[in-house]
Amino acid sequence: MNALDNFLFGYYPYICLTVFLLGSLIRFDRDQYTWKSDSSQLLRAGQLRWGSNLFHIGVLFLFFGHFVGMLTPHFVYEHFVSAGTKQLGAMVAGGVAGVLGFIGVSLLLHRRLSDPRIRINSRTSDIVLLVLLWLQLALGLATLPLSAQHLDGSMMMKLAEWSQRIVTFRAGAPELLAEAGWIFKAHMFLGMSIFLIFPFTRLVHVWSGFGTAAYLVRPHQVVRARRLNVPAGHNQPRSGAGV
Repeated sequence: MNALDNFLFGYYPYICLTVFLLGSLIRFDRDQYTWKSDSSQLLRAGQLRWGSNLFHIGVLFLFFGHFVGMLTPHFVYEHFVSAGTKQLGAMVAGGVAGVLGFIGVSLLLHRRLSDPRIRINSRTSDIVLLVLLWLQLALGLATLPLSAQHLDGSMMMKLAEWSQRIVTFRAGAPELLAEAGWIFKAHMFLGMSIFLIFPFTRLVHVWSGFGTAAYLVRPHQVVRARRLNVPAGHNQPRSGAGV
């Protein structure tokens, strides 16, 4: 394990997470009017529908799949699901979701670059973000052939243990990646980098999407009509009279 790997997979994750959390909080506090997705639907809606739906379906499935799969300790499921079975299921489900997300982001990137009106109304960060997401999904799909070479789940277990040690602040996390291929490492590095730039892009609207889940548990609002109580026999003012 060299010094670069030790930094990228031992210290860099904490830098990314700190910027991700504090940066999102500061932006929400200081620049609330920029807290939006900046949709370009009004400029041209055709390709956006397919691209956006495929991208969001694929990426949301991948996000929660990685979150649960990487952060769930092995002892929780080892009695009914082996590491090899878990890896095979992750490859199939993640492969399908990855293809959907990749097609979706490809459509979105082509739309943003090929349409002159959308291109001129796009910020540099919009294009850079789509390129990074395209590369991240491409790298994720590229890990599938490598994972198929060792279906015992050994590498998946090391990657999961790395992520669990990072979030629980335990030592020895970088050493677990000593045998990981460069594609795995590039995929992990780029994924962390997306969290690093998250607060400075339109991705912040993801927080609002998760925030809408609060409506599921919010108490019902009681709305009462406000009526003017007029004593019996008293004539109400005619239309146009001051009230």
